[in-house]
Amino acid sequence: MDYFRIGWLVALVVLVLIELATLGLTTIWFAGGAFVALLANLLGLSPIVQIVLFIIVSVLLLALTRPVAIRHLNENRTRTNAESLIGRTGFVLEEIDNLKATGCVSVDGQEWTARCSSDDAVITKDQVVTIEAIQGVKLIVACKENN
Repeated sequence: MDYFRIGWLVALVVLVLIELATLGLTTIWFAGGAFVALLANLLGLSPIVQIVLFIIVSVLLLALTRPVAIRHLNENRTRTNAESLIGRTGFVLEEIDNLKATGCVSVDGQEWTARCSSDDAVITKDQVVTIEAIQGVKLIVACKENN
């Protein structure tokens, strides 16, 4: 009885079942590696070659196809309320000074704590800023020089 053949088959089935249960693109790459290793076993290649093939194929699948798959899966993802603010403009209600930990911006009538993307810059009240990112509950905005 070939224990490696059984092992690769069990690994393949378990990894595919985990992927089907989670749909998180976490184990499918390793299932591909297990499939190639199982084929190598059926061709009579040594266990060392099977293990090396499993590792190489899994890593290659993960590195080469995961970014493409993630990009396609996230195409139709709806951004959350906070994420939808990125790239929009806001109006400075209170001077933004990272060193003093002050700053407030109004976006669509909502007030947000704000910080400048550059620590040494100060953005005065009544300026228009662009929202670059969100960290926690703070907007990270483009400084006056970038507007």
